Amino acid sequence: MTIETQRDGAFLADFHSLSTIGATAGGGVDRQAATLVDGQTRNWFRGLMEGHGFEVHYDHVGNQFALMQLVPGAPYLVLGSHLDSQPLGGRFDGAYGVLAGAHAAIRLIEQLAVDEKAPVLNIAVANWFNEEGCRFKPSMMGSSVFTGKLPADKALQTTDPNGVTVQEALEAIGTIGEFKLDIACYAEIHIEQGRSLEDDGLTIGLVESTWGANKYEFVVHGEQAHTGATVIADRHDALLGASSLVVAAREIAEQFSTDEHMVITSCGEFNVFPNSPVVVASQVNLLVDVRSTDAEVLASADTELHRRVAEIEQRADVTIERGAEHIWDAKAYDQAGMELAADSAERLGLSHGTVRTLAGHDSTNLKDIVPTIMLFVPSVEGISHNERELTSDEDMLDGLRMLTEVAGRILQEGFTR
Repeated sequence: MTIETQRDGAFLADFHSLSTIGATAGGGVDRQAATLVDGQTRNWFRGLMEGHGFEVHYDHVGNQFALMQLVPGAPYLVLGSHLDSQPLGGRFDGAYGVLAGAHAAIRLIEQLAVDEKAPVLNIAVANWFNEEGCRFKPSMMGSSVFTGKLPADKALQTTDPNGVTVQEALEAIGTIGEFKLDIACYAEIHIEQGRSLEDDGLTIGLVESTWGANKYEFVVHGEQAHTGATVIADRHDALLGASSLVVAAREIAEQFSTDEHMVITSCGEFNVFPNSPVVVASQVNLLVDVRSTDAEVLASADTELHRRVAEIEQRADVTIERGAEHIWDAKAYDQAGMELAADSAERLGLSHGTVRTLAGHDSTNLKDIVPTIMLFVPSVEGISHNERELTSDEDMLDGLRMLTEVAGRILQEGFTR
């Protein structure tokens, strides 16, 4: 058995072990942020990294960092993603990127021990807190705080549906600290969560830019009434208003999508009050997001969304309150990183192409403060946020080889814009 085969086997064994934590009956995982299961996952990751000589620390919002100092006083190349999941989520989303980062770092430490060329950076692996945003909003919370986009105090006082704050939840699982990381550059690998790589027969996606996204919390206010005794003309049905908003969002996606620029809209996390079979709803809380590759198209679709909100208020005789929002622009990743990644794929003989990311990732935040590389591996049928999410062992291992090559070159050559 070759050393490479042993290393690949170790990665797959660790991935299998990781996938048992929070495992669901349908083959997925449920590891929502700062739950006991998330705490178990973080402890598992800590054990893995400390077993290979890394130091593990937490910052003030629960981001977890495994560190190996190679050049005293130098900043860090950080590899990472997230270990939290959606409810009934897949095994690969986020977790693959953290584990690939861990094994890439471990392999590089072994390689540096026999390599004549000294590194110019230290290396760290990050497990960013609450990337998914299902228990606590917004998503990508940990990396948003780290990059200064979200005040730490605001994040820590955010509550889940049961009134538990982020700070309370992190303290309960013992994964909050005061560590600060000096970062020089960042690289992340992730499953595509789409099917373009699979459709094109490619192994590696070089992410050239993010989609722009506008995400809103809306509260539809109506008036509670009896479903049998209250005639239609006298109703102020919050659920009718919320349902009309769902339909409007889908129509906006169809209206503004073109062959050149697609628009995607979604609605989710409905909370209906009082949610009784014989009561007209008095309030509905829901989320609406609008995404596009083009800033002008996104702006037009967004304007239409808010025009339709006013129209729905009048038709359903309700009021719609716009609450918190989370917005990121369509923005390119570093061209130098794209070139480095493309050359690395060529060296390894891996088929590759450029892609854009429809979903948000922690790299979406990191790219705004440091040089950043984002890589994808294929998702079978593009299925994600679903227990049936799947990426083949072969694709995972090719992605690990790719990340190791990219990270190794950055460690020894540096990476600047």
